[in-house]
Amino acid sequence: MNNESAGFPEERNGLSNRTAEARTVASEPNRPQRSFLQLEMSDFWSGDLGLTLVTISVTILIFVVTPLRDAGISMRIFMDLAVVVLMIYGASVIKGGSFFKVSLIVAVSTTAVVLAAGRVHPTLFLHLCGSVLVTITLLLYIRVVLVVMFRAGPVTWSRIQGGVCAYLLLGMAWASAFQFLEQFHPGSLHFASPPADLDQLSAKVTYFSFAMLTTVGSDITPVHPFARSLATAEAITGQLFPAILIGALVAMAMQARPKS
Repeated sequence: MNNESAGFPEERNGLSNRTAEARTVASEPNRPQRSFLQLEMSDFWSGDLGLTLVTISVTILIFVVTPLRDAGISMRIFMDLAVVVLMIYGASVIKGGSFFKVSLIVAVSTTAVVLAAGRVHPTLFLHLCGSVLVTITLLLYIRVVLVVMFRAGPVTWSRIQGGVCAYLLLGMAWASAFQFLEQFHPGSLHFASPPADLDQLSAKVTYFSFAMLTTVGSDITPVHPFARSLATAEAITGQLFPAILIGALVAMAMQARPKS
Protein backbone atom coordinates (compact mmCIF):
# COMPACT_ATOMS: atom_id res chain seq x y z
CA MET A 1 0.00 0.00 0.00
CA ASN A 2 2.78 2.43 0.79
CA ASN A 3 4.45 1.85 -2.60
CA GLU A 4 1.16 2.34 -4.44
CA SER A 5 0.41 5.47 -2.41
CA ALA A 6 3.88 6.79 -3.18
CA GLY A 7 3.15 6.50 -6.90
CA PHE A 8 0.00 8.64 -6.72
CA PRO A 9 1.78 12.02 -6.34
CA GLU A 10 3.97 11.31 -9.39
CA GLU A 11 0.93 10.41 -11.48
CA ARG A 12 -0.90 13.51 -10.25
CA ASN A 13 2.14 15.65 -11.07
CA GLY A 14 2.37 14.19 -14.58
CA LEU A 15 -1.35 14.71 -15.11
CA SER A 16 -1.13 18.28 -13.92
CA ASN A 17 1.83 18.98 -16.18
CA ARG A 18 -0.01 17.62 -19.21
CA THR A 19 -3.08 19.64 -18.26
CA ALA A 20 -0.99 22.79 -17.96
CA GLU A 21 0.57 22.19 -21.37
CA ALA A 22 -2.83 21.64 -22.93
CA ARG A 23 -4.12 24.88 -21.39
CA THR A 24 -1.06 26.73 -22.68
CA VAL A 25 -1.58 25.45 -26.21
CA ALA A 26 -5.28 26.24 -26.07
CA SER A 27 -4.64 29.72 -24.76
CA GLU A 28 -2.22 30.63 -27.59
CA PRO A 29 -3.95 32.89 -30.10
CA ASN A 30 -4.23 31.62 -33.62
CA ARG A 31 -1.69 33.20 -35.94
CA PRO A 32 -3.50 35.36 -38.47
CA GLN A 33 -2.91 34.39 -42.06
CA ARG A 34 -1.29 37.09 -44.11
CA SER A 35 -3.20 38.35 -47.09
CA PHE A 36 -1.79 38.48 -50.61
CA LEU A 37 -0.76 42.13 -50.24
CA GLN A 38 1.10 41.35 -47.01
CA LEU A 39 3.28 38.63 -48.53
CA GLU A 40 6.97 39.38 -48.41
CA MET A 41 8.99 38.95 -51.56
CA SER A 42 10.97 36.15 -49.93
CA ASP A 43 7.70 34.26 -49.41
CA PHE A 44 6.70 35.20 -52.95
CA TRP A 45 9.76 33.62 -54.54
CA SER A 46 10.15 30.74 -52.10
CA GLY A 47 6.59 29.67 -52.84
CA ASP A 48 4.83 28.83 -56.07
CA LEU A 49 3.30 32.25 -56.75
CA GLY A 50 6.49 33.68 -58.22
CA LEU A 51 6.87 30.90 -60.80
CA THR A 52 3.23 31.21 -61.83
CA LEU A 53 3.27 34.98 -62.33
CA VAL A 54 6.57 34.97 -64.20
CA THR A 55 5.32 32.20 -66.48
CA ILE A 56 2.13 34.16 -67.22
CA SER A 57 4.12 37.35 -67.89
CA VAL A 58 6.55 35.64 -70.27
CA THR A 59 3.71 33.84 -72.06
CA ILE A 60 1.82 37.11 -72.67
CA LEU A 61 5.06 38.77 -73.79
CA ILE A 62 5.77 36.07 -76.39
CA PHE A 63 2.33 35.15 -77.69
CA VAL A 64 0.51 38.50 -77.42
CA VAL A 65 2.91 41.43 -77.28
CA THR A 66 5.43 40.14 -79.85
CA PRO A 67 2.85 39.62 -82.66
CA LEU A 68 1.46 43.09 -81.93
CA ARG A 69 4.95 44.52 -82.35
CA ASP A 70 5.25 42.74 -85.69
CA ALA A 71 1.95 44.35 -86.70
CA GLY A 72 3.26 47.80 -85.76
CA ILE A 73 1.46 48.14 -82.40
CA SER A 74 4.10 48.88 -79.77
CA MET A 75 3.09 48.04 -76.21
CA ARG A 76 6.05 45.97 -75.09
CA ILE A 77 7.34 48.62 -72.71
CA PHE A 78 4.68 47.75 -70.11
CA MET A 79 5.45 44.03 -70.15
CA ASP A 80 9.19 44.72 -70.20
CA LEU A 81 8.80 46.87 -67.11
CA ALA A 82 6.82 44.15 -65.31
CA VAL A 83 9.36 41.47 -66.21
CA VAL A 84 12.28 43.69 -65.12
CA VAL A 85 10.62 44.32 -61.74
CA LEU A 86 10.05 40.59 -61.23
CA MET A 87 13.65 39.89 -62.20
CA ILE A 88 15.06 42.39 -59.70
CA TYR A 89 12.87 41.15 -56.85
CA GLY A 90 13.65 37.54 -57.69
CA ALA A 91 17.38 38.24 -57.73
CA SER A 92 17.26 40.08 -54.41
CA VAL A 93 15.60 37.27 -52.43
CA ILE A 94 16.81 34.12 -54.17
CA LYS A 95 19.03 31.89 -52.09
CA GLY A 96 22.62 31.99 -53.19
CA GLY A 97 25.81 33.94 -52.97
CA SER A 98 25.72 37.69 -52.65
CA PHE A 99 28.01 38.01 -55.70
CA PHE A 100 25.43 36.31 -57.91
CA LYS A 101 22.62 38.46 -56.52
CA VAL A 102 24.52 41.69 -57.08
CA SER A 103 25.63 40.57 -60.55
CA LEU A 104 22.09 39.74 -61.60
CA ILE A 105 20.61 42.97 -60.25
CA VAL A 106 23.33 44.99 -61.99
CA ALA A 107 22.77 43.05 -65.24
CA VAL A 108 19.00 43.59 -65.17
CA SER A 109 19.32 47.28 -64.31
CA THR A 110 22.02 47.91 -66.93
CA THR A 111 20.00 46.09 -69.58
CA ALA A 112 16.92 48.18 -68.83
CA VAL A 113 18.94 51.42 -69.02
CA VAL A 114 20.66 50.46 -72.29
CA LEU A 115 17.36 49.41 -73.92
CA ALA A 116 15.72 52.65 -72.84
CA ALA A 117 18.68 54.65 -74.17
CA GLY A 118 18.43 52.77 -77.46
CA ARG A 119 14.81 53.83 -77.73
CA VAL A 120 15.59 57.48 -77.05
CA HIS A 121 18.79 57.64 -79.15
CA PRO A 122 18.69 54.72 -81.59
CA THR A 123 22.23 53.84 -82.61
CA LEU A 124 23.76 50.60 -83.80
CA PHE A 125 26.12 50.46 -80.83
CA LEU A 126 23.31 50.76 -78.27
CA HIS A 127 21.23 48.18 -80.12
CA LEU A 128 24.13 45.73 -80.19
CA CYS A 129 24.86 46.29 -76.51
CA GLY A 130 21.17 45.85 -75.72
CA SER A 131 20.99 42.52 -77.56
CA VAL A 132 24.09 41.20 -75.77
CA LEU A 133 22.86 42.33 -72.35
CA VAL A 134 19.39 40.87 -72.93
CA THR A 135 20.91 37.51 -73.85
CA ILE A 136 23.13 37.46 -70.74
CA THR A 137 20.31 38.61 -68.46
CA LEU A 138 17.89 36.00 -69.74
CA LEU A 139 20.44 33.23 -69.25
CA LEU A 140 21.08 34.40 -65.69
CA TYR A 141 17.36 34.58 -65.05
CA ILE A 142 16.89 31.04 -66.31
CA ARG A 143 19.23 30.05 -63.49
CA VAL A 144 17.05 31.93 -60.99
CA VAL A 145 13.91 30.13 -62.20
CA LEU A 146 15.65 26.74 -62.08
CA VAL A 147 16.98 27.37 -58.56
CA VAL A 148 13.48 28.24 -57.35
CA MET A 149 12.03 25.33 -59.27
CA PHE A 150 14.41 22.70 -57.83
CA ARG A 151 14.26 23.87 -54.22
CA ALA A 152 13.43 21.32 -51.52
CA GLY A 153 9.81 20.27 -51.28
CA PRO A 154 7.14 18.35 -53.15
CA VAL A 155 6.73 18.59 -56.91
CA THR A 156 3.74 20.83 -57.60
CA TRP A 157 2.01 22.16 -60.68
CA SER A 158 3.80 25.50 -60.27
CA ARG A 159 7.18 23.76 -60.55
CA ILE A 160 6.07 22.41 -63.91
CA GLN A 161 5.09 25.95 -64.84
CA GLY A 162 8.60 26.99 -63.85
CA GLY A 163 9.99 24.47 -66.32
CA VAL A 164 7.78 25.94 -69.04
CA CYS A 165 8.99 29.42 -68.05
CA ALA A 166 12.66 28.36 -68.29
CA TYR A 167 11.97 26.84 -71.73
CA LEU A 168 10.35 30.07 -72.96
CA LEU A 169 13.16 32.19 -71.54
CA LEU A 170 15.64 29.97 -73.36
CA GLY A 171 13.89 30.71 -76.66
CA MET A 172 13.92 34.44 -75.90
CA ALA A 173 17.65 34.33 -75.11
CA TRP A 174 18.37 32.69 -78.46
CA ALA A 175 16.17 35.27 -80.18
CA SER A 176 18.33 38.04 -78.71
CA ALA A 177 21.44 36.25 -79.98
CA PHE A 178 19.95 36.04 -83.50
CA GLN A 179 18.99 39.70 -83.28
CA PHE A 180 22.56 40.66 -82.36
CA LEU A 181 23.95 38.65 -85.26
CA GLU A 182 21.53 40.20 -87.75
CA GLN A 183 22.31 43.71 -86.51
CA PHE A 184 26.06 43.11 -86.49
CA HIS A 185 26.11 41.39 -89.88
CA PRO A 186 22.98 42.29 -91.91
CA GLY A 187 21.87 39.45 -94.13
CA SER A 188 22.77 36.69 -91.68
CA LEU A 189 19.11 35.66 -91.80
CA HIS A 190 17.03 35.61 -94.96
CA PHE A 191 13.50 36.90 -94.33
CA ALA A 192 10.54 36.29 -96.60
CA SER A 193 9.48 39.88 -95.83
CA PRO A 194 12.34 42.05 -94.52
CA PRO A 195 11.69 43.77 -91.17
CA ALA A 196 10.99 47.49 -91.41
CA ASP A 197 12.26 48.47 -87.96
CA LEU A 198 13.71 47.13 -84.72
CA ASP A 199 10.31 46.01 -83.38
CA GLN A 200 9.61 43.89 -86.44
CA LEU A 201 13.13 42.46 -86.36
CA SER A 202 12.68 41.47 -82.71
CA ALA A 203 9.32 39.86 -83.47
CA LYS A 204 10.65 37.93 -86.48
CA VAL A 205 13.75 36.58 -84.73
CA THR A 206 11.56 35.55 -81.78
CA TYR A 207 9.37 33.56 -84.16
CA PHE A 208 12.44 32.06 -85.82
CA SER A 209 14.01 31.19 -82.45
CA PHE A 210 11.00 29.22 -81.23
CA ALA A 211 10.69 27.55 -84.63
CA MET A 212 14.24 26.31 -84.20
CA LEU A 213 13.76 25.44 -80.52
CA THR A 214 10.77 23.24 -81.34
CA THR A 215 12.22 22.08 -84.71
CA VAL A 216 9.01 22.86 -86.60
CA GLY A 217 10.74 24.80 -89.37
CA SER A 218 10.36 28.40 -90.52
CA ASP A 219 10.22 30.58 -93.62
CA ILE A 220 13.28 32.42 -92.24
CA THR A 221 16.56 30.86 -93.36
CA PRO A 222 19.93 31.16 -91.62
CA VAL A 223 22.52 32.19 -94.20
CA HIS A 224 25.60 33.18 -92.23
CA PRO A 225 27.67 30.27 -90.84
CA PHE A 226 27.33 31.56 -87.28
CA ALA A 227 23.57 31.84 -87.77
CA ARG A 228 23.47 28.21 -88.88
CA SER A 229 25.55 27.17 -85.88
CA LEU A 230 23.20 29.01 -83.53
CA ALA A 231 20.17 27.41 -85.20
CA THR A 232 21.69 23.93 -84.91
CA ALA A 233 22.64 24.44 -81.27
CA GLU A 234 19.16 25.72 -80.44
CA ALA A 235 17.48 22.77 -82.16
CA ILE A 236 19.62 20.31 -80.17
CA THR A 237 18.95 22.19 -76.92
CA GLY A 238 15.24 22.22 -77.66
CA GLN A 239 15.25 18.42 -77.75
CA LEU A 240 17.50 17.79 -74.75
CA PHE A 241 16.25 20.44 -72.34
CA PRO A 242 12.67 19.11 -71.89
CA ALA A 243 13.89 15.52 -71.55
CA ILE A 244 16.46 16.41 -68.87
CA LEU A 245 13.97 18.67 -67.09
CA ILE A 246 11.24 16.03 -67.00
CA GLY A 247 13.72 13.42 -65.78
CA ALA A 248 14.84 15.71 -62.95
CA LEU A 249 11.24 16.41 -61.89
CA VAL A 250 10.39 12.71 -61.92
CA ALA A 251 13.46 11.98 -59.78
CA MET A 252 12.38 14.67 -57.30
CA ALA A 253 8.87 13.24 -57.16
CA MET A 254 10.20 9.72 -56.53
CA GLN A 255 12.47 10.94 -53.73
CA ALA A 256 9.61 12.85 -52.10
CA ARG A 257 7.35 9.78 -52.00
CA PRO A 258 7.10 8.13 -48.58
CA LYS A 259 8.82 4.77 -48.40
CA SER A 260 6.37 1.88 -48.05
